Amino acid sequence: MSARRQWVLAGVLGLLGLLAAAVLFDVLGTVFFAVTVAYVLVPLHERFVRRGMHSWWASAAATTVAFVGLLLFFLSFGFLIYRRRAALVRFLLELPESVSIELLGTVYTVDAGVVVELAREYLGVLALRVAQIAPVLAIKATLFVLLVFALLIRRGEARRALLAPIPPAYRDVAAAFHERTRETLFAIYVLQAATAAATFLVALPVFYVLDYPFTVTLALVAGFLQFLPIVGPSFLVVLLAAYRLTAGETVAAALVLGLGLVLIGWLPDAVIRTRLARETAHLPGSLYFIGFTGGLLSLGPIGFIAGPLVVALLAEATELLAAEVNGYDHSRA
Repeated sequence: MSARRQWVLAGVLGLLGLLAAAVLFDVLGTVFFAVTVAYVLVPLHERFVRRGMHSWWASAAATTVAFVGLLLFFLSFGFLIYRRRAALVRFLLELPESVSIELLGTVYTVDAGVVVELAREYLGVLALRVAQIAPVLAIKATLFVLLVFALLIRRGEARRALLAPIPPAYRDVAAAFHERTRETLFAIYVLQAATAAATFLVALPVFYVLDYPFTVTLALVAGFLQFLPIVGPSFLVVLLAAYRLTAGETVAAALVLGLGLVLIGWLPDAVIRTRLARETAHLPGSLYFIGFTGGLLSLGPIGFIAGPLVVALLAEATELLAAEVNGYDHSRA
């Protein structure tokens, strides 16, 4: 095949890709999410196959693990809020009418009634919005499951199709991007999920001993905050300490700040991340934070994954260029 013909076919492929993106714009986020999840599930699928399971059933099992895990993650908050709805209403009604805070000689007063009313209106709008888009969410969930299953069972064919247009001289570059993508997605999904689970398990007894209401809910929030780079569950700990401080409970504020920052904010990171360090994306925290916030603001929820992934691939391209210019083997660096 001539070089000209290859370039023409590559151009046709690019144009059809743009056309498909325009036509399927509303499900691009779901497709991207399914591709990244399938990427992370490949080792689990291979483990099932090595244990003697047929490829079809291994794909079904790995897809089920992903779907059930995501479903439990998103439903846990709704279930807990539903179970605790009476206690939450009672807690809001017992809030003081105003809270005064003195800072550098100036007293600031926050009207709690305004805050409660805004929260009530926001939750009402959110509940209505979720009810309206429920059918669309069901369709996208079905698409997600089908895509993950298909990508796992046909991953060999998909890999060959993606590598086919790439000239042999650049296959090492594609391999480097593949490895960086795998490491980044592992760090986003597996490592963060493991750290979040550990945070939840540690936060439960801490909040129980410190006599906080909604112990399970607070522990879940602490685990969820592990997915926020840099901020993490320390943000919740500081908020709880500030709440105790405004109520005049200085000792309780000091206890939750000290125990919370060490046991909830630091310990899960220190234990889990050190054990899984070799699988991380080797991306500085500052760049990860830029990718996370930039992706979230630009693309919405899917930017949580796309932002850090794009930044990681940019870092990989920079390292490849530096290796090429300086004449050393990037794979051994």
